[in-house]
Amino acid sequence: MEYTLIATATFGLESIVASELKELGYDDLKIENGKVTFQGDERDIVTCNMWLRTADRILIKMAEFKAVTFEELFQGTLAVDWGSIMPVDAFMHVEGKSVKSTLFSVPDCQSIVKKAIIEGMKRKYKRDWFSEEGPRYRVEVALLKDIVTLTLDTSGTGLHKRGYRENAGGAPIKETLAAALVLLSKWEPSRLLADPMCGSGTIPIEAALIGKNIAPGLNRSFISEQWDIIPKSIWEESRRFAKNAVNNKEFKIMASDMDGRVIRTAMENAKKAGVDEYISFQKMPMQDFSSKKRYGFIITNPPYGERLGEVKQVEALYKDMGEVFSRLKDWSYFVITAHPEFQKHFGKDADKNRKLYNGRLKCYYYQYLGPKPEKKFYE
Repeated sequence: MEYTLIATATFGLESIVASELKELGYDDLKIENGKVTFQGDERDIVTCNMWLRTADRILIKMAEFKAVTFEELFQGTLAVDWGSIMPVDAFMHVEGKSVKSTLFSVPDCQSIVKKAIIEGMKRKYKRDWFSEEGPRYRVEVALLKDIVTLTLDTSGTGLHKRGYRENAGGAPIKETLAAALVLLSKWEPSRLLADPMCGSGTIPIEAALIGKNIAPGLNRSFISEQWDIIPKSIWEESRRFAKNAVNNKEFKIMASDMDGRVIRTAMENAKKAGVDEYISFQKMPMQDFSSKKRYGFIITNPPYGERLGEVKQVEALYKDMGEVFSRLKDWSYFVITAHPEFQKHFGKDADKNRKLYNGRLKCYYYQYLGPKPEKKFYE
């Protein structure tokens, strides 16, 4: 069956998600704030959950209509054929949000939608009572300027939960954002990559997963695995394909941090992700970082100094970073931070910068582009 699918994304990452979808073979993409919409079937639901590195969730768009009264919301929801996807014992969980809409009470909207879905299920299955003991279906009612969008979540736990990061250091970066930083940098495994402030290791681990072509969803489960509309054989086939797609490239990523405790955590996370042999972890302050290799990459998420009392410390760190990085011949470096005057303290303006969000913090991704390697570098 053909569905309208939505890959949701953190603000600023929509074009990266769209690029990933294009690489997977999808076209006719509609890019909007926080989402990319496209067409796909059950197999595509599985593929996108398994392979998208920078999307938050994969949703099925069930309906879109205008509603300024509860009756219009009820009737619009009732018109949807929920029984085409939900079985008779479906456990329905309705979530909601409302922005600049006449129907502003989210709990009331959730209640109306649930009642309408149950009424539709009564008509479909010719019964008045439902046990709701079966597979879980997470419905979202989202109102924006009186336009209602009803969706079904196929992912369950957000796609940033790869399954390797049970432990995290202070102020961890989301796996989806870390993957986006690597993809935006255009890093390739033939060149050395380092993160001298690696924390719990998310950026190096995501880079290693990209370098080895390991599907981000390979070692986790999804809510729609329990749905009847997607045969178990499709999930099994997708996991077999993902395992066979892992390449035999050899590379080394350098990851260091001054905090020995978070380095131990990073090592555990890398082991769970199955990429520990590709990352060299070391307890070391950023100021001691050096390398004689040429054409390397640094991708890092340093402290931002958003807490009172940390600002001077962080600005001194940025100054040190500028001095340390400038000694690395022909290297490219990429830094994400929410500090508004990073470039001033770093001592150099970026070649490019891009607005991204780390959680709710508005950040900029500063990109300092070194020269392309000489031909003999690859020989």
